[in-house]
Amino acid sequence: MKIEQMMWTTATGWQNGPPGKRGLAAQLVFLFGSREILAGGREVQEVRAAYPAAHLLGCSTAGEICGTSVFDDSLVVTAVEFADTQVHGVAVTAGADQDSRQAGRRLAQELSKKDLVHVLVFSKGLGINGSELVKGLSENLPQGVSVTGGLSGDGERFEETWVLWDTQAGSEVIAAVGFYGRHLKVGYGSLGGWDMFGPERLITRAKGNVLYELDGKSALELYKQYLGKHAGGLPATGLLFPLSIRSSPQETGIVRTILSVNEEEQSIIFAGDVPEGAYARLMKANFDRLIDGAMGAAKTGYEAIGSRSPELALLISCVGRKMVLKQRIEEEVEGVREVLGESTVMAGFYSYGEISPFTPHARCELHNQTMTITTLSEDLAPSEAARRE
Repeated sequence: MKIEQMMWTTATGWQNGPPGKRGLAAQLVFLFGSREILAGGREVQEVRAAYPAAHLLGCSTAGEICGTSVFDDSLVVTAVEFADTQVHGVAVTAGADQDSRQAGRRLAQELSKKDLVHVLVFSKGLGINGSELVKGLSENLPQGVSVTGGLSGDGERFEETWVLWDTQAGSEVIAAVGFYGRHLKVGYGSLGGWDMFGPERLITRAKGNVLYELDGKSALELYKQYLGKHAGGLPATGLLFPLSIRSSPQETGIVRTILSVNEEEQSIIFAGDVPEGAYARLMKANFDRLIDGAMGAAKTGYEAIGSRSPELALLISCVGRKMVLKQRIEEEVEGVREVLGESTVMAGFYSYGEISPFTPHARCELHNQTMTITTLSEDLAPSEAARRE
C-alpha cells in the first residue's frame, strides 16, 4: 500500500502538494473537508484531475484530521494505491422522509459480494436514523464482512451535510465502498470515555430515534433543566450531555447524542434509535477518560491486525468530543499516534455519529461521542511485496 496525503486551506493553498504523485496508480482517494469546500467543487475537480483512475470518497465534517493535527475549514486529501486489493463502491440518495433501513439495504445489495472483506460507509449526518442504516447494511452483507464509517458533519451549525462518491455529491447522499481481496487486514475499535451522572430513567415514550418522554415527563424539558444556561444553544450544546442507553443491566450502554429538537412536539431527535422501554442516563465529559478512550480504540484496532503499525488509520471522532476538549483536542489524536506508531498515515474527521463494532466480532452499531478507528494494512509475502515494488 502506497499513500500520499496533502491538505488545502484558503490561506495556504496546497500543503505537501499539489495532489497527483500517485497519479494513475491511486485507486481510492479520501476527501474530508468543510461543506463549502466540497460543495464549491474547484478543489475537488483538481483532485479528480490528479487521480483520473481513482474513486473519490469523502464527506463534510465538524473538523478534519491530518496526522496528529485537527483543522477547521480545510480539505484533507489521502490518496491510496493498493498492492493487491480492489475497491468498488455505490451511492444512494435518501430524503428525510425515506426509510433509513431501506437505504442501508440498497447499498448492501448493490455491492458485489465475492471476496468482500470490509465495507466503509459515509452517510449524510442529518435526517437519518443511523441505527437503522447500519441494520439495513449489516443484515444484507455476507457473514464475517465488517462495517465501519460515520455520519458527515457540518461543524456546530447542524444545517446541511455533504457526502461525495465519484461524481455523486450532495446533502442526501449515502455512500459505501467495499474492499476486496485476501491480503487486506482490517482492524477497528470504538471507545468513549464519558462519565454517567444522575438517576437512570425509563424511556416511556419514543419512536425510532425520536425521544418524547423519560419517566413520563417531557424529555426536552428535562434536558433543558440539566443544561441550565446552555439550553438556549440546543441542539449543539446537547452534545455536552449525551445519553447512555441500555435495554438491560447486563448490556454495555450505547451512547446517543442530539441532532435536533422539536419545540412544538417537545421532542429530541437523536442520531440513532432510543428504544421505548430502555433505560437512559445522562453523561458528562471527563477530559482524561476521553483521551484514554481514543487510545483504547487505537489499541483494539492495532491488536486486531497482529499488533503492528497499520499502513493507514481512519479516525472518526464525535463533534461533541471536539466541543468538550477544545484546545486539548489534538491530545486524543496524539494518543492514537502513540499507540499506532510513526509510520502510520492518519486521516479522518469529526462526525455526527460513528459506525463500528465496539470490538472485533461484535455487532456493528451506531455510536455517538466515541473515537472510532479503522486500521488497514496489506499482508503480502516478502517475495510478492518485493515483486510489486
